[in-house]
Amino acid sequence: MNLIWFRNDLRLTDNPALQAAAAQGQPLLAVVVLTPTQWQRHGDAPRKLAFWRDALQCLSDDLARLNIGLRVLHADEFEGCAPALLDLCRQVQAKGLYFNYEYPLNERRRDRAVKRLLRSEGLRCEGCHGDLMLEPGAVLSAKGEPFRVFTPFGRVWRKEILMRDLACLPAPRPQSPLAIESDAIPSLGTSYDRQLWPVGEEAAAQRLYRFAAADLANYAEQRDFPALDATSSLSAYLNTGQLSVRQCLNVAYHTLGEHWLESQWVTELIWREFYRHLLVAFPDLNRLAPFRPEVEARLRWQDNPERFGAWCRGETGFPIVDAAMRQLLATGWMHNRLRMVVASFLTKLLGVDWRLGAEFFMQQLIDGDFASNLGGWQWSASVGADAAPYFRIFSPQRQAERFDPRDAFVCQWLPELASLPARQRQDPQISSQVRGLAPVIDYRAARAQALAAYKAAGARATDNFSGR
Repeated sequence: MNLIWFRNDLRLTDNPALQAAAAQGQPLLAVVVLTPTQWQRHGDAPRKLAFWRDALQCLSDDLARLNIGLRVLHADEFEGCAPALLDLCRQVQAKGLYFNYEYPLNERRRDRAVKRLLRSEGLRCEGCHGDLMLEPGAVLSAKGEPFRVFTPFGRVWRKEILMRDLACLPAPRPQSPLAIESDAIPSLGTSYDRQLWPVGEEAAAQRLYRFAAADLANYAEQRDFPALDATSSLSAYLNTGQLSVRQCLNVAYHTLGEHWLESQWVTELIWREFYRHLLVAFPDLNRLAPFRPEVEARLRWQDNPERFGAWCRGETGFPIVDAAMRQLLATGWMHNRLRMVVASFLTKLLGVDWRLGAEFFMQQLIDGDFASNLGGWQWSASVGADAAPYFRIFSPQRQAERFDPRDAFVCQWLPELASLPARQRQDPQISSQVRGLAPVIDYRAARAQALAAYKAAGARATDNFSGR
C-alpha cells in the first residue's frame, strides 16, 4: 500500500503525486493532516478554510468512487505532521508516501521533516511539483541566478515551457476495494457564498471552460473593468488545487491558437509562478522582509489605527476604494485592478505599512495565496521585486473614471450613491456628503507627501516597470 497526502492539490486529474503513487501498482490510501493552529498563525481567512474543507469533501467523494479511502489526521501545527504520518504508515503497513510540494518556507520545512523521518524508517517518500509548471530553479538567468525582475523571467519561462509536455495526467483507475473506510471531515472556518464559489474539480473545470468560451479572447481589453464579469475568477481553485496550471494552459492553447503563449491571461499565470520562485530563491521574503530593504529602511510607516480601520471597513470617503473593500468583506474576493488601487491607497496615500494590508487581505480572501499576496503588496508599496516605480501612485478618482466610467461597480457596492448625478458619485467631496463621512485624506497633499518620502528613501525614477 502507498499513501497519497493531499494539501493544496484537491483533484484527481493532472495530479503528479497521485499519478506517481498509482504507478507503483499497489493499493492507495489518501490522507490529509488538519493543522488548525498553524493555519490560524498564518492568518488564513475562515472562509478560505471552509472552502478548502468543502473541496476536500468533494475530493473524498471522488476518491470513494475509485475505491480509495481518505484518512483524516490531526496535528495542530506542522511539527506534528511527520510523526502523525509515520504512525499511519505503521498502522496500515504502507510502503511509501507521495505528495505535491508547497513553496512557502514553513511548508518546505514541514515537508523536509516528513521526508527525513519516513526515509529514516526505510519508507519511500517522494515529492512532486503539482502546483507549478516549472519547478524552482528551472528558470534562471544566463549566469545561473534567479531572476529579480519579471520580464526576463517570463521570457525564459515561455521558452522553457515549449520544451515541456503540456498533456494533462489522467485520473487513476478504480482499484480493488480496501477494508478501510473514509474518515468524516470536520467543519472548518465559517460560511461563504456556495453559489458564488461551488467546489470540486468538475465545477472548477466548468468555470474554466466558460471563461475560455466567453471572455478569454477579450481578456486583455476587459480585465481592468470591475463592473464586467470578464476575469476568470479561478484563483481560489488554483490555490486549493481543484484546478492545475497545466489545465489552464491547455485551454489557452486550444482557445487562442498560435499566439496563446503571449496572451495577457497566460502572463498572469506566469506572475503566479514568478512569485513562487521568489519565495524559494529569497527565503527572507517568507519572513515578510521587503525585497528591496534599502528603500523600506528609509521609509517611515504611519501608525494611524483610525485611518487603517476606516480602510478596512470601506469608510475612507473615496468611493472606488470603499466599494472595493465592501466587495472584499462581502464575498472574500476583489477584482485585481482594485487590489492594486486599494493597496496603493493604503501604503502610499495613507502611509500604512504594507504588511498590515497584506495580513488583512489574507484574513478575508477566499483565494488568499501567500506568495501572490506578498508579491502584490510589495509591488504596490514599491519595495518588492519588479516593483512599481515610486511615482506610480493610483489616483482613486482617476482610476474610477477610467475603469468604472458608468459608476456601475461603485453603485453596486455603495447603492446610496446611485441617486447622485454621474461623475459626482466618484467625487470624494460630494459623495461623502451623501454618505455622512469626510475623506480621510486630502489626495493632493497625501500624494505630494508620499513622493517626497520615497525620494528621500532613495527610490529611483528609472525603476523597471513591466506595466502589470
